[in-house]
This record gives sequence, C-alpha cells and structure tokens, in this order.
Amino acid sequence: MTQSEPRALQLNEKGQLKHFLSLEGLDKTILTEILDLAESFLNMGEQSVKKVPLLRGKTVVNLFFENSTRTRTTFELAAKRLSADVINLNIETSATSKGESLLDTLQNLEAMQSDMFVVRHGDSGAAHFIAEHCTPNVAIINAGDGRHAHPTQAMLDMLTIRRHKGGFEGLKVAIVGDILHSRVARSQIHALTTLGVEEIRLVGPKTLVPNYFSETGAVICHELQAGLQDVDVIVMLRLQKERMHGALLPSESEFYRLYGLTMESMSWAKPDVVVMHPGPINRGVEISSEVADGEHSVILNQVTNGIAVRMAVMSMAMSGQVQSQESERSMASDTMVGEKV
Repeated sequence: MTQSEPRALQLNEKGQLKHFLSLEGLDKTILTEILDLAESFLNMGEQSVKKVPLLRGKTVVNLFFENSTRTRTTFELAAKRLSADVINLNIETSATSKGESLLDTLQNLEAMQSDMFVVRHGDSGAAHFIAEHCTPNVAIINAGDGRHAHPTQAMLDMLTIRRHKGGFEGLKVAIVGDILHSRVARSQIHALTTLGVEEIRLVGPKTLVPNYFSETGAVICHELQAGLQDVDVIVMLRLQKERMHGALLPSESEFYRLYGLTMESMSWAKPDVVVMHPGPINRGVEISSEVADGEHSVILNQVTNGIAVRMAVMSMAMSGQVQSQESERSMASDTMVGEKV
C-alpha cells in the first residue's frame, strides 16, 4: 500500500478524519488536532456526569477478533462518555466462528444501522480491508491489526509525552524491546517522526530489532546503555511471545539481564526521564517493579489518557462521516436540479 492510499481512505473531501486506520499519510495538523481535542476531554473523569452528547443516537460496535481487555474497555468507556450505544461482539460465539465470512458479518451489522466499527484483528491490513468493503457511512477505527498498526495507542502515548514534556521538539526517545512484532512501535515511529522529535532509538537484540528498521530514520542500538544514554523518554515494549516463531531469544531471564529496565540502567537516561509501557507489563522480564511503580513511571497516566484520545478519535471520525454524507447529499441534490433544468 502506498503512502497516499491510507490518507485518501481516512480523510473526507474536506481533509477531515472519517476513518482512523493508521498514522501513515496523516500530517502534523491532524495529529495535533487529535491531541488538542483529547486534552479537552481529560477532565471529564473528575466530573459528576462523565458524558457529552457528541455521539448520542449513534451505535458503536466493538469487533475484537483478538483478546484485549484494556483496549476494549477504554474504547467502550470512550464511546459511552460520548453518549453512544455500544455493542461488544463476542467473536468466539459469533457467526464468524461458525463459518460466516467477515464480510457477511459486517453486512449484517451494517443492516442494523451501526455507525462505527472498532476493529482489532490478528491480520495486518484487516482494518483497511473492512474500510474498503463496508458501506461508506460507517466509520472504522483500528484498535490494532497484526504487526501493522495501533494508531490510538501511539496517540495516547503522544499525549502522555506532550503532557509531561510540553512538546516534542528536541526530545530523544528510546523504544526498547520487541520491535519486530510490535504494531505499537511502528505507529509510535510514525507519530514521533511527524510530530518532530529530535531522535528515535530502537533498542534490542538483533533478532528483535533488524537493521532494516533504520529505513524509518530511527537509530538502531543493540546495546542498552547506548540506547538509553541521555534520552528524555523510554518506551518499554512487551515481549510478544505469541507472535514469535523460532529461537529469537535465549531466555526471558537473559533478555532481562541485557535489556530489562532497572533503576541502574535507567540512570543512563536524563534525570527527568519518563518511563512508558503500552501494557500488559511483564515484571521482571521487560521492566522491574521498582521502575514500573516508581516516580518516573507514567504508565497509569497512559491508561487515563487512552480514554480521552479514543474519545477524540471517535468524535472526529463521526463528524467527518457526517460531513461526507452532507456533501454527498448536496451533490446529489445539485445533480437532480441540473437534470430538471
């Protein structure tokens, strides 16, 4: 897929978001708009009534073909805080597990007048496929597809960085661990590059950080000290054992010895470094409990920020869909007037 295709698929004719599939092709203006809108939603959790009517009367369907309690729950909370009706489709007991095709399932959900699908799937490109084949008036939000992308996770990470660092210019960010299998890392690289950080370092063993990742513009580091030296932000990634094939690691204990984040290894970074992790955390494998629960950790802030970011993305996509539908109706009306004349 070319760089222009994701942009054309995700934006309407006015340049507004109508699907959120990946960060490829989205410019700094769109990403900043998402962050700014998310900021406005952040204080809702402290209000007695945690709702706004932006998606009132709309139906959001969570289509999770992979398990993810944290992501599904935050999407559900986000939709409900926008006043949407939410359906969580249990894929294990749905018709797809009985042989029905994905497209047949989508068409049945469309026939129920659904307005938005939040999709998590094990195959890369699944969200794009659904956006291309479903009816145009349904917004598709990618909640993670294969090794390809996890754009809302990347954006909640960007919001976390901006709130703790004030911006992105001049920052050095280290992403440590299983880069090879990580859709989060791929989306983070796009976001960090677009938002203008000074340097991105990808840190890990050669088996999990192949040299071809240098094509992204990131610096490859196979030694932890070199990767963490004087960085402002450390993002630790989960070892995705379910996606690994072959002997990519000698052992988890050996990985922790060489690449695990401890108080000692964190001392190589800047004194005000912030530590992030998309979760779930494997303590004693990627990160020590002392660091995960320490003063530099913003991991729980990421979870809170995730609700606000998903609210922002869902409301922007729905607004973009409405604008597209109004434009189509206007064009159809003009055509009919022209034909009568």
